[in-house]
Amino acid sequence: MAERYVAHLAGSGIERGLIGPREVPRLWDRHVLNCAVVAELMAEGAAVADVGSGAGLPGLCLALARPDLRLTLIEPLERRVIWLAEIVADLGLSDQVTILRMRAEQAVDSVDCDVVTARAVSALDKLAGLTIPLLHGSGEVLAIKGRSAEAEIAKAAKAIRKLGGVDTSVLVVGAEVLEEPTTVVRIRVGAAGR
Repeated sequence: MAERYVAHLAGSGIERGLIGPREVPRLWDRHVLNCAVVAELMAEGAAVADVGSGAGLPGLCLALARPDLRLTLIEPLERRVIWLAEIVADLGLSDQVTILRMRAEQAVDSVDCDVVTARAVSALDKLAGLTIPLLHGSGEVLAIKGRSAEAEIAKAAKAIRKLGGVDTSVLVVGAEVLEEPTTVVRIRVGAAGR
């Protein structure tokens, strides 16, 4: 199924502008596996909301890596939502994956989750405001970030605390399978942070 997903990314994903053509040689390591390894941070059977799903990164990667997870993909752009729906149907993930066409701010009343993920959405100070409210006071945000993660945390610390974040840390996952491991900012909210 993962190979079929990568074929979709390299085909219709590029044709419809979800992925740049120069990314094809790096689809597995820089995109799919980079996202899939984040699944090791999630509890069995967790409900996960993926903000700004775009081409399904990390949402569809997590669904493929962990059939026990329940995913809600939140994406405001219609053309991306249509593509995601086609891929979810083709991969037979309809029982595990729900797609919402809306902005994260609009999804608060529609989403009840344990974990919120995001990749390449915005800087952490803004991202905190888009993700933490989806947890309704308890859970964690797992934001895939790059080398600037520590600096982003420092800049966003006040906003994170104001929104209910009680513990923020940088984790590195996937070192055993990736040449360049994935950097994740974890923000724990409410009881999940104690």
